[in-house]
Amino acid sequence: MSNLAPRLSRAVPSAGRLARAAPRVTPACSLTTRISGTAACRLLTCQEPTRRFFHNTTASATKVDLTQSSPPGILPEFSLKDKVIVVSGGAQGLGLVQTEALLEAGAKVHVFDRQPRPGAGSSFDKVARRAKDELGTSLSYHQVDVLEGAEKLHKITEEIVAKEGHIDGLIAAAGIQQETPALDYTAEDSNRMLGVNVTGVLLTAQAVAKHMYQNDTPGSIVLIASMSGTVANRGLICPVYNASKAAVIQLGRNLAMEWGVKNIRVNTISPGYIVTEMVQRLFEKFPDRAVEWPKQNMLNKLSKPEDYRGAAVFLLSDASRFMTGADLRIDGGHAAW
Repeated sequence: MSNLAPRLSRAVPSAGRLARAAPRVTPACSLTTRISGTAACRLLTCQEPTRRFFHNTTASATKVDLTQSSPPGILPEFSLKDKVIVVSGGAQGLGLVQTEALLEAGAKVHVFDRQPRPGAGSSFDKVARRAKDELGTSLSYHQVDVLEGAEKLHKITEEIVAKEGHIDGLIAAAGIQQETPALDYTAEDSNRMLGVNVTGVLLTAQAVAKHMYQNDTPGSIVLIASMSGTVANRGLICPVYNASKAAVIQLGRNLAMEWGVKNIRVNTISPGYIVTEMVQRLFEKFPDRAVEWPKQNMLNKLSKPEDYRGAAVFLLSDASRFMTGADLRIDGGHAAW
C-alpha cells in the first residue's frame, strides 16, 4: 500500500454537512490486501395472472402462488423461497451481509471462499446457526480459490446440483484490493489483481451458468463491481484495481448478452465507499481520508455493508425479472456530480 497521503481539493461543505461524516470507510472492495470479496420475460396473455413465478427451479415446475410461498412480511416478487444461490467471497464483509439477506428472503445459500471455514463464534457461524434455527433454511460452506480452483469450482457446483436439484443464482463477491502507484506496480501484482477480480469472477459465473444451461433453468447472476469501475477515485491510488472493476462491469454486459437466450440474467452492483472495521487502521495512517471521503458524495456520508442487502435480494428475485446487462451503482451520488 502506498505511503502517500494525497490532499483532496474539493471545497469544504458547511459545518452541518461535516458533522454527518462517518468515521470509517472502504471503497467497493475494502482497502485490505485481500477480501474473501441474471431470464427473458414471456409476454403475458389475458389468461395468465399478472403475478408469475419468473425463475422456475425445475423444467417441470408449475405456477406458484407467490403470496403463499413468500416468507411473512415480504413482497411476493422479492421472495427467494426454494431458491439455491451461490455466494463467492461470502465468509465475511459485504459477501456475508448479502448472504444473510438472501437467507432471510428464503434462499438456501452455498458460500465459496478461499479461507478455511470460520470457526465457532465467528460471524459466519452465527449466520449459519440463524439460518437453521430461526429462518428454516441452510447455509453451506465450500473452501475454494476462485482463480486457482477452476476444476474444483465445477466439481462443487455439480455436487450442489446433485444435492439440491438446481442452482438459481450467484453473487460473485470474491476479490482483492491493492493501493499502489502505477509507476510502482509490478507485472506479478497486476496479473494477480486482474486474475482474481476478473478471471476469478468469470470462472465462478461459468461454473454456475453451465448447470443452468444443462438443466434449462432460468437464473440470475450478480457480479460485484465498484464505482471505481466508472470513476477514478480522487486521492485513492488503485489503478489496476479500478481497471479490474471496469472489466467486471463490461464482463457483466457481455455475459448478459450471451446467456440471455437461456433466460439467465446477469447484472452488476457497483458499491461506493463502505464502512468496515478493518479500514480503521487505514485512517490512522491517512486521517484526512476519514474527513474528505464523505464530502465526495451527495449524501455526505459513507455506506455500510447493510446498505447493499436489498440490492442483492432485488437482483436475484423476480422483482428484477426484466433487468439484465445493467450496472446498479449505489454510491450516494458520488459519480453523479
